[in-house]
Amino acid sequence: MGKWRLIINEGPADWCMALDEAMLILKEKGEIPNTLRLYVFNPSAVTIGYFQKIKETVDLDYVTKANTPVVRRITGGGAVYHDSNGEITYSVVADLSIIPKDVQESYKRICLGIVYALEEFGLEAKFLPVNDVVVRNKKISGSAQIRRSKAFLQHGTLMYNTNLEILARTLKVPKEKLESHGIKSILERVTTISIELGRKVSKEETLNSLVAGFKRALGIDLYKSNPTPKERELAEKLRVKYSSREWNFKR
Repeated sequence: MGKWRLIINEGPADWCMALDEAMLILKEKGEIPNTLRLYVFNPSAVTIGYFQKIKETVDLDYVTKANTPVVRRITGGGAVYHDSNGEITYSVVADLSIIPKDVQESYKRICLGIVYALEEFGLEAKFLPVNDVVVRNKKISGSAQIRRSKAFLQHGTLMYNTNLEILARTLKVPKEKLESHGIKSILERVTTISIELGRKVSKEETLNSLVAGFKRALGIDLYKSNPTPKERELAEKLRVKYSSREWNFKR
C-alpha cells in the first residue's frame, strides 16, 4: 500500500481527540496522506464512547479527586483508561477503500497491527470480535472506528504497563458484563505486556513493536512526520468541543 505518514506525539485528552477528528476531516477532503499516529495521553485520562452515559461508565467521584480528565470520543465502544506511563494509543486515518466493507473484517484487518506488535514481544495474541485483542483470553487492546464517505478513523489502545488498580477504580463495568465473561472483577479481564512478560516494558519498546506490527499488517512503509499547520489549526478549533461539559456530559 505504499508509504504512509507516521506521527508520534503526546498531549492532553482534549487535544488528542481533537487531532484525531481533524485528521479524519482532512483525510475525507483528500488533504492529508494515509496516516498511522501513535500517541500518549499526558496527563492520564479517560475516554468514553460516543453513545455511553458518563455516570454509568466512569466513577466521577474518583476521577474528580484524582484530577483525571474525561473526554467523549466521536467513535463508539467502551470507556478506556489511558495511563500516561503504561498505554499507547494508535490511530489509523486512511482512505476507506483500503479496508473491507464488512465492519468486522475491517476491525480484524487493522487490529492485526496490534497482534503482530505483540508477537514482536514473543506473545501469542489473537483478535477477538468485535474489536478486542487478547492474550491468554485477557484483553490487552480495544479499538473503535468511525467511517465517512471516503475515509475512516480507527483508534485503539495497547496496554504495556497500565496501572490496572487505577483502571479498576476509574471505570465502572456493569455486573452483567462481568458475569457474561465468568468473572467478578475487571482485574480478571485485562492484562498488560509487562504482566505477561514478567518484567517492566518500556514505552520505547512498545512504540517500536507497534511500528513493526502495523507495517506488517498493512503492508506499508512509514516515514516520520508531524501534523500539518492545517491539522493543528483545525484541532485547536475542535478542542473547544472536547473540553466542554456540554459535549462530554451529553449523555
